[in-house]
Amino acid sequence: MVLPDAGSQRHQAQSNVASPTAIEISAHSKLVGYPNGVLMAQAPSSNILIRKLQTISALAQSDIGILGNISIQEKKYQANEDILREGEKPSLSFVVLDGLIGSTKLTGEGKRQISSFFVPGDIPDLHGLHLSVMDCTFTPLMPSRVGFMRHDDLRAICDQHSSITRVFWRSTVIDAAIYREWVTNVGRRDAYSRMAHILCELIVRLRSVGRIEDHVAYLPITQAALGDALGLSSVHVNRVLQDLRRDGLISTLGSRFQASDWAGLVRAADFDSTYLHQRAAQTGAGF
Repeated sequence: MVLPDAGSQRHQAQSNVASPTAIEISAHSKLVGYPNGVLMAQAPSSNILIRKLQTISALAQSDIGILGNISIQEKKYQANEDILREGEKPSLSFVVLDGLIGSTKLTGEGKRQISSFFVPGDIPDLHGLHLSVMDCTFTPLMPSRVGFMRHDDLRAICDQHSSITRVFWRSTVIDAAIYREWVTNVGRRDAYSRMAHILCELIVRLRSVGRIEDHVAYLPITQAALGDALGLSSVHVNRVLQDLRRDGLISTLGSRFQASDWAGLVRAADFDSTYLHQRAAQTGAGF
């Protein structure tokens, strides 16, 4: 992994504002909705990181100040342009600033499995601080922007501030909890429930960091990528989405997706957000 060319930026903690408000699930390989590949509503790097960490743990003002001064180097990626590859030995970790990142593995036949989604505020490879070699690849599933942080800087912060160490550790443990839920989702739920579950999860996670309003989101992810996450063919993904629309659980209009019956979608998904371990539960019909 090459250090981004962009200069290091230090950002002070600021309050977040909501980002785009629509989800597109495209049946085609071309991703639309970002004119000329430009990402919209960019949030300051440390701001989105702090907001995400605050969804899972209380942060003291001193911790917020330290996190707000982490040196972050930003870089934009197009969909399917690998950020970090399996087998690499990185000296950096990255935080997602905009977009959607997948952790991926390939079989010997070249078939891809996506084992996790990472949304703005997440640090997908924080475990790289303690592992010498990456055992998966991190790939944007839509045009994305990430911020790189040096391992040496993160280690120094953890050595000096045990409270931040605990928050980082909690974040990594929650990533493992999400992975366990994904294994259950793909291994034991039918296709209809799998799709409903992954949509519920994305809505809750994106809303918690201010990236969507209500039950409407903007996420130009292909049906092929959804299939790789759910163990389904693109044809099957298309059929399941049609079923969810027919049953009144979701609606689409152009590039907009809406969970029009949130309570119904939660029931269909067998969705319980406990595994996300957020400070404010966001599962019920009142969400």
